[in-house]
Amino acid sequence: MFKRPYVLAIVSFLMIPAVTVLGGLLINSINPEIAAGLANYERNYWLLSLVKTLSMLAVSLVIMGLWFLTCFFLVKSKQRSYGWLAGAMFGPFGLIFLTLLNDNAPAPRDLYQQFVGKLKIYLRGAYELIFFVTVWVGAYQTMVLKRDLMIMYEAATTGTSIAQIIDQQNASGGMWAFGEGLEVLFLVALFYLLWPICFNLLGRLPRLWASSKKA
Repeated sequence: MFKRPYVLAIVSFLMIPAVTVLGGLLINSINPEIAAGLANYERNYWLLSLVKTLSMLAVSLVIMGLWFLTCFFLVKSKQRSYGWLAGAMFGPFGLIFLTLLNDNAPAPRDLYQQFVGKLKIYLRGAYELIFFVTVWVGAYQTMVLKRDLMIMYEAATTGTSIAQIIDQQNASGGMWAFGEGLEVLFLVALFYLLWPICFNLLGRLPRLWASSKKA
């Protein structure tokens, strides 16, 4: 039911935040100031700064590579021309577009492709528009829920009041807004990737229920 390239696309996509977090920890652990007080301070400081810069570049390249692999496996799973990989340059919006492409070789039991394949063009347009709005609202609400839970956790573990934590976040509102925006974009792309799988699983529930009753 699930094509191997499509599963690899999801795996590649889920590796992006993992690499981002681990890479961030690695980069933050490199502090050129530790060269202070040592012999050849200037040279050691320069070397450590270079290592930190190269580490940032390496992490960025790995993330870009994973993003490309996500789009590559997605296009491959649909048996479409690799020219569609140009959509990867448009970020999450390009990925959304790639998920909308019809599958040239759908799996025999792919209920989702059977569903969208039967829709008239105007019904398909209405369906995709409704789904687009639903996904964005769902991604935003998920981000808000995660933010509220993290605030409650920080308040419980540090003893700081929720109001104080919110004030601290508001003081650096631009940084928090940027980070939350990235989270929403990530969730939107993830929901688009997972929806065909969820649709197929939900479509099989009636058969599984009927089979269990017969047993």
